[in-house]
Amino acid sequence: MLRMSKMTDYGIVLLTELARGEGETRTARELAERTRVPLPSVSKVLKGLQGAGLLVSHRGASGGYGLARPAREIPLTEIITALEGPVSLTECGAHGAHPPAGSCELERVCQVRGHWRVINRTIQDALGRLSLADLCAPVPRLIGLNTPNPNPATVGGVHS
Repeated sequence: MLRMSKMTDYGIVLLTELARGEGETRTARELAERTRVPLPSVSKVLKGLQGAGLLVSHRGASGGYGLARPAREIPLTEIITALEGPVSLTECGAHGAHPPAGSCELERVCQVRGHWRVINRTIQDALGRLSLADLCAPVPRLIGLNTPNPNPATVGGVHS
């Protein structure tokens, strides 16, 4: 099974909560209360997201954390990469066209290495088409990623 870590899941939950706040800042404690993510985890994840340039922190009485840029400009791949590292299913596809020697003992003779790169790139592209704003929207807005459309009369929540 392919899975993101719990901290990455928490990071996405926290970012969507901030995005729904439309530019408001929130303290770690407020985010923990609103999302029910444990405060120590919230603090750890927020620091990582700030370090990656996805969040800005504001000091003072009305301080807290806010998005560094609009939610529509934050791709899901950037969030995952900030918390997990590069999006990849295999070791050989995580490092670009020329992985460092020794990352996989089979890389010099692997018959499917090039295919894994294509698969990894496809996953990165699909995740890159989703933004933080998309994750805040009702599910039908996600249609367009080759998912079945439950209502062909609507695409992205807009009637045609």
